[in-house]
Amino acid sequence: MMNYCLHHFAFRPMTSLTTTFAKSKACTAFLVNGVTMKAIHPRRPSLRSFVESRSYSTHDSCTVGKRRLHNSAAVTDSPITHGRRRLRAVVVGSGPSGFYTAKYLTSSVNKRIAADRETATSSSSSSTSSSSWPFSGIDIDILERLPTPYGLVRYGVAPDHPEVKNVENDFAAVPGNTHSRAHGGGTVSYFGNVDVGRHVSLSTLSALYDVVVLAYGCQSDRGLTIPGLDLRGVLTARQFVNWYNGHPEFGYVADIVREALWDRDGNNAGDVDDADNGAISKAKAVVIGNGNVALDCARILAKGRRGLKDTDVPSSVLDVLGDGVEKVVVVGRRGHVQGAFTIKELRELTKLQKEGYDVSFRVRQEELDMGMTEASLQELQLASGRPKMRIDALLREAAATTEEEGEGDHEAPTKTIELRLLMNPIRIESNNNRNNPRVHHVIFERTQLQGEPGKQLSVGTGQYEKISADLVILSVGYKGSPLEGMNENMFDSQRGIVVNNQGKVCGDNNLFVVGWIKRSPTGIIGSNIMDAKETVASIMKYIDSNPQNLLALHEDSDDDLSKGSRGLIRHLEANNVKYVTWDQFLQIDQAERDRDRLRNDVQPREKFLSVDEMLACLQSTC
Repeated sequence: MMNYCLHHFAFRPMTSLTTTFAKSKACTAFLVNGVTMKAIHPRRPSLRSFVESRSYSTHDSCTVGKRRLHNSAAVTDSPITHGRRRLRAVVVGSGPSGFYTAKYLTSSVNKRIAADRETATSSSSSSTSSSSWPFSGIDIDILERLPTPYGLVRYGVAPDHPEVKNVENDFAAVPGNTHSRAHGGGTVSYFGNVDVGRHVSLSTLSALYDVVVLAYGCQSDRGLTIPGLDLRGVLTARQFVNWYNGHPEFGYVADIVREALWDRDGNNAGDVDDADNGAISKAKAVVIGNGNVALDCARILAKGRRGLKDTDVPSSVLDVLGDGVEKVVVVGRRGHVQGAFTIKELRELTKLQKEGYDVSFRVRQEELDMGMTEASLQELQLASGRPKMRIDALLREAAATTEEEGEGDHEAPTKTIELRLLMNPIRIESNNNRNNPRVHHVIFERTQLQGEPGKQLSVGTGQYEKISADLVILSVGYKGSPLEGMNENMFDSQRGIVVNNQGKVCGDNNLFVVGWIKRSPTGIIGSNIMDAKETVASIMKYIDSNPQNLLALHEDSDDDLSKGSRGLIRHLEANNVKYVTWDQFLQIDQAERDRDRLRNDVQPREKFLSVDEMLACLQSTC
């Protein structure tokens, strides 16, 4: 698991790479974006083999075809790092914020070691010159609750946005990427299928590692307190998005969506089988919310099989969606100027008809005008108003098209996505079937905007409208939850975040936080870069503030098996936890891409839909 091939040259992609280690262990390596990944071992290593793999020979060599690579650096510590141990860090969560943190923390530690080495070399010619930095390198472990990494990139990003999912290629270069331990450097290891709070406690991690970074994201929903939320046919966007992305914990959503789209009467006499025959569902779906996730949900529902067959949407999901839903209504409480959606997402909806998906996009001119208050006009004039001005122009153009479609004699598209504004949900009402109560419609109250620019609120007018619905999706935001065993003073339950100051968890501890669970669910994937850098800066400041106490708190030698990765493995194996290594994840990844599993030559992968399937794949070597 932990053997590495070390070299300092760049090569073209290759299929195999052999290296010799102290214990004559063989390894297979490969390149991802020019970065050498760690060895693939089909079986999970024992603690003994893990420890042995950390013992390097004094002259490692690798063979690439007829070329031979050498790493002649001795494994003894360099003069600058002699007698110093390595920093041990663990990241809980393998989404974007977790991977970015591992990347930038490794980089920061390496830069600090290099700077101290240069300072010591210039200040004294003695080989025993001391260094102020207390560590010789860094080893980072990334823990993930599921066997598979990447978090929202795998299970949250819309499947018809493959260009966003490509960031997985960058993250794949992080685990196993290493530099010579003789010159500091860092290693990153992956432990999948490890649920912090159930398999290992937060307090145990704090004792095993010098630094613990919480990057586990938001795993619950913001509440919407209206009657009818418990009716069959009501889902949150988090549930719906995880389902259509193949998350192993959301398979139950399929039955709810199938009933809503194809068995609307609840008597099993509907068009349940029509989904497989490419039919368009006559159902009506209402999406409550006006952010990008709400638009994603609407677009997926409307596109259906024909629009998603070339994506990584699981085939079982396409079987439920059929060729899409006839009518989807996206409803927001405020106006379009205050909407959280971006022009990119809106423009996708306006192009669906031209791209051949038989979907028209509609918006009402009068609702655009109602939202254009004096305060809204001032908001458009602010420095941040330029994107909103473009959205206003796009929506007004769409509204004009909507009016033309209503006046023309040409055949209208079969499916429709309509954006409604200034409508506040009051209650969800059922079909009055006592034996099988299900969603039938949603009651909305017309709102109007009041307040200063940037602070406008939606206020009810007393006018109500009923919108028919067979499926209701609540897209009002994600929310974080505390880890089991977390001190109640560490978590802000109202905001759904871990209480922190620039990423340092408040209190006397070695805990840090990054990503949505640090700042709330806002921003795009790239937003995690600066967020991670801020947290890494706090980690470095924490180490610099009192390095001797940190060393004393976790004092041991590199041969001590009670700390870091080795201590974690001892704990997991003692508790019979079937953790998944990075190499084993790569086996799962390869199996999902197997041509025999794919429905066509373009589909990137057919995901395993349960943890048991993933683990069974490893047992059978897929």
